[in-house]
Amino acid sequence: MTVRHFLRDDDLSPAEQARVLDLAQAMKADPFGQQLLAGPKAVALLFDKPSTRTRVSFSVGVAQLGGYPLIIDTESSQIGRGEPIEDTVRVLDRQVCAIVWRTFEQSRLQTMAAISKVPVVNSLTDEFHPCQILADLQTIREHKGTLAGLTMSYLGDGANNMAHSYLLGGALAGMHVRIGTPDEYLPNAQVEADARRIAAETGGSVLITHDAKTAAAGADVLVTDTWLSMGQESEQAARSEVFKPYAVDEAALALAAPDAIVLHCLPAYRGKEISAGVIDGPHSVVWDEAENRLHAQKALLAFLLEESAR
Repeated sequence: MTVRHFLRDDDLSPAEQARVLDLAQAMKADPFGQQLLAGPKAVALLFDKPSTRTRVSFSVGVAQLGGYPLIIDTESSQIGRGEPIEDTVRVLDRQVCAIVWRTFEQSRLQTMAAISKVPVVNSLTDEFHPCQILADLQTIREHKGTLAGLTMSYLGDGANNMAHSYLLGGALAGMHVRIGTPDEYLPNAQVEADARRIAAETGGSVLITHDAKTAAAGADVLVTDTWLSMGQESEQAARSEVFKPYAVDEAALALAAPDAIVLHCLPAYRGKEISAGVIDGPHSVVWDEAENRLHAQKALLAFLLEESAR
């Protein structure tokens, strides 16, 4: 038996990504239709970082699947006091059917997955945020009917976890992914190379540009994220200045396709990375996007558990 983990977006193949999204839509239509965690089976939800949407969506999702969401704030656990990750995993994987972890370095998840006997899910690291992208793709497909061939333009910090996951997840879906970012905030070179390789296989493409207008022009989907991630508070003034041209505001929206939709993973800072008029306006699908975390993550858990049982 091979245990399937979801540590970054390309842990799924293009076909598997589509399968998860199909299942997510089915689960949205019938929230209690699959009681695969009945018993109930427990899913460990570990949080090294503050959380609203991740905590709520995974907790509700596990419950809707008939399971028990075991929420662990790691500061109050032994792993938060320096217990080796390996020792924590050896305790958890005997008592839960999956482990979901919101943490810092990607290497921590990799260490956990290397020995875990149950699926490990990345609910956010400094490098990737793949569960968010599944929800975003589900949202785009709901509003546009398809993913392949659409242009998805992300404006903001090209070196952060959202940009990395948009590159990989969008390429898997056959989308044309654009990243508009200052030259000093370029995506990780290996992640970009991986995305280009995937796009060549799926019919998508990748464009990295410092010109925000070029990135936004004709886009079917406009995306942004906060300019200040956790741990970067000391950089607030400098970042606010350098990212100003990359705000998703009325001017950026005017450059996009007339029927463009706007995404933001939240929390949002109106007047910074996105204007109030855009996030609260008719092109915004942000609240559908937030809800779809629930459905996409339920589908992901079902996929990983089914594949790991083969």
